Amino acid sequence: MGVPVRAAHRLSARSKTVVYRAFLADGRSVVIKLYAVTARRNAATEAAANRAVAQHVPVPAVLVHGHVPGHEVTALITADLGPLTLGSAVRSGRVGDERALRDLGGLLGRLHRAPVQPWAPRRPLHEQVTSIGRRCPPSALDRIAPALAAITDAPTAAPVWCHGDLHGDNVVLAGPRAVRHLVDFTDAVAGPRESDVAQTLVMTGAIASARARTVTDAYPLALDHHQLAAWAVFHTMRCWAHSEPGDDRARWVGRLDELSRRTPHLFRVPRPERTYR
Repeated sequence: MGVPVRAAHRLSARSKTVVYRAFLADGRSVVIKLYAVTARRNAATEAAANRAVAQHVPVPAVLVHGHVPGHEVTALITADLGPLTLGSAVRSGRVGDERALRDLGGLLGRLHRAPVQPWAPRRPLHEQVTSIGRRCPPSALDRIAPALAAITDAPTAAPVWCHGDLHGDNVVLAGPRAVRHLVDFTDAVAGPRESDVAQTLVMTGAIASARARTVTDAYPLALDHHQLAAWAVFHTMRCWAHSEPGDDRARWVGRLDELSRRTPHLFRVPRPERTYR
């Protein structure tokens, strides 16, 4: 950007991305995301997704993106919208839980109205299943075989832009009117709308029918609720597969068990072995 950086601090770090807030010598602050060379995406693909949906849902302005000289990483630099997220506003009591869930449903609807370009990245179901299979025993995927079959057998529908990780901490409140902006398009792909809505239900813990309805009632497009339930099972299993042993793993085990009680038709019940005399 041609401006020296005076200070920076890290906002988040994943295995292949890291995000900083940087304070520039000209008084501005920006958000910088660095992608490792081994990341499935890079700064250019996130910038393209961000710009593709900008006419339909508020997002931070992309200032510049490209390779970082002397390093095997790419960088995406966006305008800094400030530190207040929808998630932190809920935790502080500034925004109620029900209002936040309605906000998420409405934002998903706006995002899903954005036209999907031919170049939009896809992530087929078999890729996602293979990724889970590397992290869990075959019996885990066998348990949700009816849910996988329901997703596979679904009628073909026009894909939408899926955020892939929409929850309160990926919504920034900016300006005097606290406009909700979507951030972090790392996982953005073209895919089924039910997958994206289900992902938000899972990540916000809105599996219970009342909280789930708050999101879906605020979502303005038609949903196949059988598909929605199947994708909720799938995303919960994915979160379980990527969880850390201990409290995190126990939480996802509990959510899988809750889903198996609510939607038993999407789970395979182990049959007891017969013994012959």
